[in-house]
Amino acid sequence: MADGLFDMTPEPGDGAGIPGGGPSSPLAVRMRPASLDEVVGQDHLLRDGSPLRRLVDGSGAASVILYGPPGTGKTTLASLISQATGRRFEALSALSAGVKDVRAVIDVARRAAVHGKQTVLFIDEVHRFSKTQQDALLAAVENRVVLLVAATTENPSFSVVAPLLSRSLILQLQPLGADAVRTVVERAIADPRGLDGAVTVDPDAVELLVQLAAGDARRALTALEVAAEAGEHVTVGVIEQSLDKAAVRYDRDGDQHYDVVSAFIKSVRGSDVDAALHYLARMLTAGEDPRFIARRLVILASEDVGMADPTALPTAVAAAQTVQLIGMPEGQLTLAHATVHLATAPKSNAVTTALGAAMADIRAGKAGLVPPHLRDGHYSGAAALGNAQGYSYPHDDPDGIVAQQYAPDELVGVDYYRPTTHGAEREVAGRLDRLRAIVRRKR
Repeated sequence: MADGLFDMTPEPGDGAGIPGGGPSSPLAVRMRPASLDEVVGQDHLLRDGSPLRRLVDGSGAASVILYGPPGTGKTTLASLISQATGRRFEALSALSAGVKDVRAVIDVARRAAVHGKQTVLFIDEVHRFSKTQQDALLAAVENRVVLLVAATTENPSFSVVAPLLSRSLILQLQPLGADAVRTVVERAIADPRGLDGAVTVDPDAVELLVQLAAGDARRALTALEVAAEAGEHVTVGVIEQSLDKAAVRYDRDGDQHYDVVSAFIKSVRGSDVDAALHYLARMLTAGEDPRFIARRLVILASEDVGMADPTALPTAVAAAQTVQLIGMPEGQLTLAHATVHLATAPKSNAVTTALGAAMADIRAGKAGLVPPHLRDGHYSGAAALGNAQGYSYPHDDPDGIVAQQYAPDELVGVDYYRPTTHGAEREVAGRLDRLRAIVRRKR
Protein backbone atom coordinates (compact mmCIF):
# COMPACT_ATOMS: atom_id res chain seq x y z
CA MET A 1 0.00 0.00 0.00
CA ALA A 2 2.57 2.57 1.07
CA ASP A 3 5.05 3.74 -1.45
CA GLY A 4 7.41 5.89 0.58
CA LEU A 5 11.10 5.16 1.07
CA PHE A 6 10.17 1.94 2.82
CA ASP A 7 6.76 0.43 3.45
CA MET A 8 5.18 0.88 6.86
CA THR A 9 2.02 -0.58 8.34
CA PRO A 10 0.97 1.60 11.27
CA GLU A 11 -1.89 0.54 13.44
CA PRO A 12 -4.71 3.10 13.39
CA GLY A 13 -4.59 5.37 16.39
CA ASP A 14 -1.28 4.06 17.74
CA GLY A 15 0.08 7.54 18.27
CA ALA A 16 2.91 7.27 15.78
CA GLY A 17 4.04 5.45 12.68
CA ILE A 18 6.05 2.34 13.41
CA PRO A 19 9.69 3.18 12.66
CA GLY A 20 10.65 -0.33 11.56
CA GLY A 21 9.45 -3.91 11.19
CA GLY A 22 10.40 -7.07 13.02
CA PRO A 23 13.12 -9.59 12.10
CA SER A 24 10.80 -11.36 9.67
CA SER A 25 9.81 -8.18 7.87
CA PRO A 26 11.17 -7.45 4.40
CA LEU A 27 14.60 -5.83 4.32
CA ALA A 28 13.12 -2.60 2.98
CA VAL A 29 10.82 -2.39 6.00
CA ARG A 30 13.54 -3.17 8.52
CA MET A 31 15.78 -0.49 7.03
CA ARG A 32 13.18 2.25 7.08
CA PRO A 33 14.79 5.44 8.46
CA ALA A 34 14.03 5.76 12.14
CA SER A 35 15.18 9.37 12.33
CA LEU A 36 15.69 12.36 10.07
CA ASP A 37 19.44 11.73 10.06
CA GLU A 38 18.89 8.49 8.14
CA VAL A 39 16.81 10.09 5.39
CA VAL A 40 18.83 10.48 2.20
CA GLY A 41 18.36 12.24 -1.10
CA GLN A 42 15.87 15.02 -0.31
CA ASP A 43 18.20 17.75 0.89
CA HIS A 44 16.27 20.40 -1.08
CA LEU A 45 13.25 19.78 1.17
CA LEU A 46 15.03 19.23 4.48
CA ARG A 47 17.30 22.25 4.71
CA ASP A 48 17.06 24.30 7.91
CA GLY A 49 13.94 26.42 8.08
CA SER A 50 12.16 24.67 5.23
CA PRO A 51 8.43 23.86 5.67
CA LEU A 52 9.09 20.13 5.73
CA ARG A 53 11.96 20.47 8.21
CA ARG A 54 9.66 22.46 10.51
CA LEU A 55 7.01 19.77 10.25
CA VAL A 56 9.45 16.98 11.04
CA ASP A 57 10.89 19.03 13.89
CA GLY A 58 7.37 19.42 15.25
CA SER A 59 7.03 23.18 14.77
CA GLY A 60 5.02 23.21 11.54
CA ALA A 61 1.26 23.10 11.30
CA ALA A 62 0.44 23.10 7.57
CA SER A 63 -0.86 20.02 5.81
CA VAL A 64 1.33 18.71 3.01
CA ILE A 65 1.04 16.70 -0.17
CA LEU A 66 4.22 14.77 -0.87
CA TYR A 67 4.55 14.24 -4.59
CA GLY A 68 7.21 12.01 -6.08
CA PRO A 69 8.07 8.61 -7.54
CA PRO A 70 8.04 5.42 -5.46
CA GLY A 71 10.89 4.73 -3.07
CA THR A 72 11.82 8.35 -2.38
CA GLY A 73 10.64 8.74 1.23
CA LYS A 74 7.03 9.89 1.23
CA THR A 75 5.75 7.40 3.79
CA THR A 76 8.89 7.66 5.90
CA LEU A 77 8.51 11.43 6.16
CA ALA A 78 4.87 11.04 7.17
CA SER A 79 5.93 8.72 10.00
CA LEU A 80 8.68 11.09 11.13
CA ILE A 81 6.25 14.00 11.19
CA SER A 82 3.93 12.07 13.50
CA GLN A 83 6.79 11.03 15.76
CA ALA A 84 8.16 14.55 16.09
CA THR A 85 5.71 15.63 18.78
CA GLY A 86 4.07 12.33 19.62
CA ARG A 87 1.01 13.07 17.52
CA ARG A 88 -1.51 10.33 16.90
CA PHE A 89 -1.01 8.62 13.57
CA GLU A 90 -3.82 7.39 11.37
CA ALA A 91 -3.22 5.88 7.95
CA LEU A 92 -5.58 5.26 5.06
CA SER A 93 -4.92 3.86 1.62
CA ALA A 94 -6.93 5.30 -1.24
CA LEU A 95 -6.99 1.81 -2.72
CA SER A 96 -9.28 0.49 0.01
CA ALA A 97 -10.74 3.42 1.99
CA GLY A 98 -14.12 4.92 1.24
CA VAL A 99 -15.87 8.12 2.33
CA LYS A 100 -17.18 6.29 5.41
CA ASP A 101 -13.62 5.40 6.45
CA VAL A 102 -12.46 8.98 5.99
CA ARG A 103 -15.28 10.35 8.11
CA ALA A 104 -14.71 7.74 10.82
CA VAL A 105 -11.04 8.69 11.13
CA ILE A 106 -11.94 12.38 11.27
CA ASP A 107 -14.53 11.73 14.02
CA VAL A 108 -11.90 9.94 16.13
CA ALA A 109 -9.43 12.77 15.45
CA ARG A 110 -12.01 15.35 16.50
CA ARG A 111 -12.59 13.58 19.83
CA ALA A 112 -8.83 13.32 20.37
CA ALA A 113 -8.44 17.05 19.66
CA VAL A 114 -10.81 17.82 22.54
CA HIS A 115 -8.19 16.27 24.81
CA GLY A 116 -5.37 18.24 23.18
CA LYS A 117 -4.08 15.40 21.01
CA GLN A 118 -3.56 16.26 17.35
CA THR A 119 -3.76 13.60 14.67
CA VAL A 120 -1.54 13.13 11.65
CA LEU A 121 -3.65 11.57 8.91
CA PHE A 122 -1.53 9.87 6.28
CA ILE A 123 -3.29 9.05 3.01
CA ASP A 124 -1.36 6.93 0.58
CA GLU A 125 -2.05 7.29 -3.16
CA VAL A 126 -4.37 10.23 -2.56
CA HIS A 127 -4.70 10.70 -6.33
CA ARG A 128 -6.93 7.61 -6.32
CA PHE A 129 -9.44 9.26 -4.01
CA SER A 130 -12.61 10.42 -5.76
CA LYS A 131 -13.65 14.07 -5.63
CA THR A 132 -16.24 13.17 -3.00
CA GLN A 133 -13.63 11.48 -0.83
CA GLN A 134 -11.27 14.44 -1.16
CA ASP A 135 -14.06 16.89 -0.39
CA ALA A 136 -14.78 14.95 2.83
CA LEU A 137 -11.34 15.98 4.08
CA LEU A 138 -11.67 19.72 3.48
CA ALA A 139 -13.28 20.89 6.74
CA ALA A 140 -10.99 18.75 8.91
CA VAL A 141 -7.91 20.03 7.12
CA GLU A 142 -9.02 23.66 7.15
CA ASN A 143 -9.91 23.54 10.87
CA ARG A 144 -6.73 21.53 11.62
CA VAL A 145 -8.66 18.69 13.16
CA VAL A 146 -6.09 16.61 11.32
CA LEU A 147 -2.67 17.40 9.94
CA LEU A 148 -2.94 15.84 6.50
CA VAL A 149 0.13 14.23 5.00
CA ALA A 150 -0.84 12.83 1.61
CA ALA A 151 1.40 10.88 -0.71
CA THR A 152 1.02 10.62 -4.47
CA THR A 153 3.07 9.51 -7.43
CA GLU A 154 0.83 11.56 -9.73
CA ASN A 155 1.05 15.29 -10.28
CA PRO A 156 -1.42 16.68 -7.71
CA SER A 157 -2.29 19.57 -10.03
CA PHE A 158 -4.15 17.04 -12.16
CA SER A 159 -5.42 14.64 -9.51
CA VAL A 160 -6.22 16.59 -6.32
CA VAL A 161 -9.20 18.93 -6.05
CA ALA A 162 -8.36 22.64 -6.03
CA PRO A 163 -9.76 23.39 -2.53
CA LEU A 164 -7.53 20.71 -1.00
CA LEU A 165 -4.53 21.92 -3.00
CA SER A 166 -5.04 25.47 -1.72
CA ARG A 167 -5.02 24.22 1.89
CA SER A 168 -1.81 22.20 1.57
CA LEU A 169 1.85 22.64 0.82
CA ILE A 170 2.92 20.78 -2.30
CA LEU A 171 6.37 19.28 -1.81
CA GLN A 172 8.00 17.40 -4.67
CA LEU A 173 10.43 14.62 -3.84
CA GLN A 174 13.09 13.75 -6.38
CA PRO A 175 14.30 10.30 -7.45
CA LEU A 176 17.27 9.32 -5.32
CA GLY A 177 20.66 9.91 -6.88
CA ALA A 178 23.20 7.14 -7.26
CA ASP A 179 25.12 8.22 -4.15
CA ALA A 180 21.96 8.18 -2.04
CA VAL A 181 20.92 4.71 -3.23
CA ARG A 182 24.46 3.45 -2.68
CA THR A 183 24.34 4.76 0.90
CA VAL A 184 21.07 2.92 1.51
CA VAL A 185 22.42 -0.35 0.08
CA GLU A 186 25.68 -0.22 1.99
CA ARG A 187 23.85 0.65 5.20
CA ALA A 188 21.54 -2.33 4.72
CA ILE A 189 24.49 -4.68 4.23
CA ALA A 190 26.16 -3.64 7.49
CA ASP A 191 23.33 -2.51 9.76
CA PRO A 192 22.05 -4.92 12.46
CA ARG A 193 18.52 -4.17 11.28
CA GLY A 194 19.54 -5.39 7.83
CA LEU A 195 21.96 -8.11 6.78
CA ASP A 196 24.28 -7.32 9.72
CA GLY A 197 27.41 -8.10 7.71
CA ALA A 198 26.40 -11.72 7.21
CA VAL A 199 26.57 -11.36 3.44
CA THR A 200 29.47 -10.09 1.34
CA VAL A 201 28.48 -8.01 -1.67
CA ASP A 202 31.00 -7.31 -4.42
CA PRO A 203 31.50 -3.62 -5.24
CA ASP A 204 30.36 -4.13 -8.84
CA ALA A 205 27.27 -5.92 -7.51
CA VAL A 206 26.52 -2.87 -5.37
CA GLU A 207 26.82 -0.70 -8.47
CA LEU A 208 24.44 -2.98 -10.35
CA LEU A 209 21.90 -2.64 -7.55
CA VAL A 210 22.26 1.14 -7.74
CA GLN A 211 21.70 0.99 -11.49
CA LEU A 212 18.68 -1.30 -11.22
CA ALA A 213 17.12 0.94 -8.59
CA ALA A 214 16.63 3.83 -11.05
CA GLY A 215 16.30 6.18 -8.07
CA ASP A 216 14.01 3.89 -6.02
CA ALA A 217 15.68 2.77 -2.78
CA ARG A 218 13.07 0.14 -2.03
CA ARG A 219 13.70 -1.52 -5.39
CA ALA A 220 17.44 -1.72 -4.61
CA LEU A 221 16.82 -3.27 -1.21
CA THR A 222 14.33 -5.77 -2.57
CA ALA A 223 16.86 -6.84 -5.20
CA LEU A 224 19.57 -7.10 -2.54
CA GLU A 225 17.36 -9.23 -0.31
CA VAL A 226 16.48 -11.62 -3.14
CA ALA A 227 20.15 -11.97 -4.10
CA ALA A 228 21.25 -12.49 -0.48
CA GLU A 229 18.87 -15.44 -0.15
CA ALA A 230 21.05 -17.28 -2.70
CA GLY A 231 24.10 -17.37 -0.44
CA GLU A 232 26.63 -15.43 1.61
CA HIS A 233 28.48 -13.94 -1.36
CA VAL A 234 26.54 -11.70 -3.73
CA THR A 235 28.08 -11.13 -7.15
CA VAL A 236 26.80 -9.50 -10.33
CA GLY A 237 25.94 -12.97 -11.62
CA VAL A 238 23.92 -13.78 -8.52
CA ILE A 239 21.89 -10.59 -8.90
CA GLU A 240 21.26 -11.23 -12.59
CA GLN A 241 20.10 -14.76 -11.86
CA SER A 242 17.84 -13.59 -9.04
CA LEU A 243 15.93 -11.06 -11.08
CA ASP A 244 13.88 -11.73 -14.18
CA LYS A 245 14.39 -8.15 -15.36
CA ALA A 246 14.86 -4.66 -14.01
CA ALA A 247 11.42 -3.15 -13.66
CA VAL A 248 11.15 0.08 -15.56
CA ARG A 249 9.99 3.06 -13.54
CA TYR A 250 6.90 3.98 -15.40
CA ASP A 251 3.52 4.71 -13.86
CA ARG A 252 0.85 4.01 -16.44
CA ASP A 253 -1.76 5.79 -14.33
CA GLY A 254 0.32 8.80 -13.35
CA ASP A 255 2.13 11.77 -14.80
CA GLN A 256 5.18 9.62 -15.68
CA HIS A 257 2.93 7.98 -18.24
CA TYR A 258 2.46 11.34 -19.92
CA ASP A 259 6.12 12.28 -19.52
CA VAL A 260 7.34 9.14 -21.32
CA VAL A 261 4.75 9.39 -24.07
CA SER A 262 5.61 13.08 -24.52
CA ALA A 263 9.31 12.26 -24.76
CA PHE A 264 8.53 9.51 -27.29
CA ILE A 265 6.56 11.81 -29.59
CA LYS A 266 9.09 14.63 -29.30
CA SER A 267 11.94 12.25 -30.09
CA VAL A 268 10.18 11.02 -33.24
CA ARG A 269 9.36 14.60 -34.22
CA GLY A 270 12.97 15.57 -33.58
CA SER A 271 14.25 12.71 -35.80
CA ASP A 272 16.18 11.03 -32.96
CA VAL A 273 15.38 7.44 -33.87
CA ASP A 274 17.47 5.98 -31.03
CA ALA A 275 15.79 8.03 -28.30
CA ALA A 276 12.42 7.21 -29.86
CA LEU A 277 13.17 3.49 -29.69
CA HIS A 278 14.31 3.86 -26.07
CA TYR A 279 10.99 5.41 -25.03
CA LEU A 280 9.07 2.90 -27.10
CA ALA A 281 10.91 0.10 -25.28
CA ARG A 282 10.09 1.70 -21.90
CA MET A 283 6.42 1.83 -22.74
CA LEU A 284 6.32 -1.72 -24.04
CA THR A 285 8.26 -3.09 -21.08
CA ALA A 286 5.88 -1.35 -18.69
CA GLY A 287 2.86 -2.92 -20.38
CA GLU A 288 1.52 0.19 -22.11
CA ASP A 289 -1.49 -0.47 -24.34
CA PRO A 290 0.05 -0.88 -27.83
CA ARG A 291 -3.08 0.56 -29.40
CA PHE A 292 -2.46 3.81 -27.54
CA ILE A 293 1.08 3.99 -28.93
CA ALA A 294 -0.17 3.22 -32.43
CA ARG A 295 -2.79 5.98 -32.25
CA ARG A 296 -0.15 8.51 -31.26
CA LEU A 297 1.98 7.50 -34.25
CA VAL A 298 -0.99 7.92 -36.60
CA ILE A 299 -1.55 11.43 -35.26
CA LEU A 300 2.12 12.29 -35.56
CA ALA A 301 2.29 11.05 -39.17
CA SER A 302 -0.10 13.78 -40.31
CA GLU A 303 0.86 16.42 -37.78
CA ASP A 304 4.64 16.33 -38.05
CA VAL A 305 5.56 14.45 -41.24
CA GLY A 306 2.66 15.31 -43.50
CA MET A 307 3.39 15.70 -47.20
CA ALA A 308 7.16 15.57 -46.68
CA ASP A 309 6.68 11.79 -46.76
CA PRO A 310 3.19 10.82 -47.94
CA THR A 311 3.94 7.17 -47.10
CA ALA A 312 4.27 7.94 -43.37
CA LEU A 313 0.53 8.03 -42.69
CA PRO A 314 -0.21 4.72 -44.49
CA THR A 315 2.66 3.14 -42.54
CA ALA A 316 1.28 4.39 -39.22
CA VAL A 317 -2.26 3.29 -40.07
CA ALA A 318 -0.98 -0.12 -41.15
CA ALA A 319 0.88 -0.42 -37.84
CA ALA A 320 -2.27 0.39 -35.89
CA GLN A 321 -4.28 -2.16 -37.85
CA THR A 322 -1.57 -4.79 -37.50
CA VAL A 323 -1.35 -4.33 -33.73
CA GLN A 324 -5.11 -4.75 -33.54
CA LEU A 325 -4.92 -7.86 -35.73
CA ILE A 326 -2.01 -9.80 -34.24
CA GLY A 327 -1.71 -8.37 -30.73
CA MET A 328 1.38 -8.63 -28.56
CA PRO A 329 4.21 -9.48 -28.34
CA GLU A 330 4.53 -9.67 -32.14
CA GLY A 331 2.89 -6.26 -32.53
CA GLN A 332 5.86 -4.57 -30.88
CA LEU A 333 7.94 -5.11 -34.02
CA THR A 334 5.28 -3.33 -36.07
CA LEU A 335 5.38 -0.40 -33.66
CA ALA A 336 9.16 -0.31 -33.93
CA HIS A 337 8.86 -0.39 -37.74
CA ALA A 338 6.52 2.61 -37.72
CA THR A 339 8.62 4.44 -35.13
CA VAL A 340 11.78 4.09 -37.20
CA HIS A 341 9.96 5.14 -40.39
CA LEU A 342 8.47 8.26 -38.83
CA ALA A 343 11.60 9.23 -36.91
CA THR A 344 13.81 9.02 -40.01
CA ALA A 345 11.26 10.60 -42.37
CA PRO A 346 11.64 14.24 -43.48
CA LYS A 347 9.42 16.47 -41.36
CA SER A 348 6.89 19.12 -42.22
CA ASN A 349 4.04 20.67 -40.26
CA ALA A 350 2.87 22.62 -43.32
CA VAL A 351 -0.41 20.69 -43.47
CA THR A 352 -1.04 21.34 -39.77
CA THR A 353 -0.25 25.04 -40.19
CA ALA A 354 -2.41 25.32 -43.31
CA LEU A 355 -5.47 23.87 -41.62
CA GLY A 356 -4.93 26.05 -38.58
CA ALA A 357 -4.72 29.19 -40.70
CA ALA A 358 -7.88 28.27 -42.63
CA MET A 359 -9.79 27.60 -39.41
CA ALA A 360 -8.56 30.87 -37.92
CA ASP A 361 -10.04 32.74 -40.89
CA ILE A 362 -13.35 30.92 -40.43
CA ARG A 363 -13.42 31.92 -36.75
CA ALA A 364 -12.65 35.49 -37.82
CA GLY A 365 -15.77 35.52 -40.01
CA LYS A 366 -14.04 35.11 -43.35
CA ALA A 367 -16.47 32.56 -44.71
CA GLY A 368 -17.97 34.36 -47.69
CA LEU A 369 -20.50 33.07 -50.17
CA VAL A 370 -19.78 30.09 -52.36
CA PRO A 371 -19.22 31.41 -55.91
CA PRO A 372 -22.44 30.87 -57.97
CA HIS A 373 -20.80 28.63 -60.56
CA LEU A 374 -19.70 26.18 -57.80
CA ARG A 375 -23.13 25.87 -56.21
CA ASP A 376 -25.32 22.80 -56.51
CA GLY A 377 -27.33 22.75 -59.73
CA HIS A 378 -29.11 19.41 -59.29
CA TYR A 379 -32.54 20.71 -58.31
CA SER A 380 -35.38 22.44 -60.02
CA GLY A 381 -34.96 26.16 -60.16
CA ALA A 382 -31.20 26.13 -59.62
CA ALA A 383 -30.48 27.50 -63.07
CA ALA A 384 -32.94 30.37 -62.56
CA LEU A 385 -30.90 31.35 -59.50
CA GLY A 386 -27.69 31.28 -61.51
CA ASN A 387 -26.35 28.29 -59.66
CA ALA A 388 -23.85 26.03 -61.43
CA GLN A 389 -23.89 28.31 -64.47
CA GLY A 390 -20.55 28.85 -66.17
CA TYR A 391 -18.73 26.10 -64.29
CA SER A 392 -15.69 24.76 -66.19
CA TYR A 393 -15.23 20.98 -65.89
CA PRO A 394 -11.45 20.39 -65.44
CA HIS A 395 -11.52 17.00 -67.17
CA ASP A 396 -12.65 18.67 -70.39
CA ASP A 397 -9.30 20.44 -70.54
CA PRO A 398 -6.36 18.52 -72.07
CA ASP A 399 -4.21 19.40 -69.03
CA GLY A 400 -6.95 18.56 -66.51
CA ILE A 401 -6.85 22.03 -64.95
CA VAL A 402 -8.58 25.28 -65.80
CA ALA A 403 -8.56 28.90 -64.69
CA GLN A 404 -11.48 29.29 -62.35
CA GLN A 405 -12.40 30.95 -59.06
CA TYR A 406 -12.93 28.42 -56.30
CA ALA A 407 -12.52 30.47 -53.12
CA PRO A 408 -15.11 32.96 -51.84
CA ASP A 409 -14.46 36.51 -53.00
CA GLU A 410 -12.93 37.51 -49.65
CA LEU A 411 -10.29 34.76 -49.87
CA VAL A 412 -9.21 34.88 -53.48
CA GLY A 413 -5.40 34.67 -53.63
CA VAL A 414 -4.96 33.58 -50.00
CA ASP A 415 -2.27 30.89 -49.58
CA TYR A 416 -2.87 28.56 -46.65
CA TYR A 417 -0.65 25.65 -47.59
CA ARG A 418 3.01 26.62 -47.75
CA PRO A 419 5.06 23.50 -48.46
CA THR A 420 8.57 23.17 -47.13
CA THR A 421 11.56 21.96 -49.10
CA HIS A 422 11.78 18.80 -47.00
CA GLY A 423 11.51 15.41 -48.67
CA ALA A 424 8.67 14.90 -51.13
CA GLU A 425 7.23 18.30 -50.24
CA ARG A 426 9.98 19.93 -52.30
CA GLU A 427 8.37 18.51 -55.45
CA VAL A 428 4.90 19.44 -54.20
CA ALA A 429 6.05 23.04 -53.73
CA GLY A 430 7.16 23.36 -57.34
CA ARG A 431 3.96 21.76 -58.66
CA LEU A 432 1.80 23.91 -56.39
CA ASP A 433 3.28 27.13 -57.77
CA ARG A 434 2.32 26.02 -61.28
CA LEU A 435 -1.17 24.95 -60.22
CA ARG A 436 -1.89 28.24 -58.48
CA ALA A 437 -0.66 30.22 -61.48
CA ILE A 438 -3.06 28.40 -63.82
CA VAL A 439 -6.10 28.30 -61.53
CA ARG A 440 -5.83 31.96 -60.55
CA ARG A 441 -5.11 33.24 -64.06
CA LYS A 442 -7.71 35.78 -65.00
CA ARG A 443 -10.05 34.46 -67.64
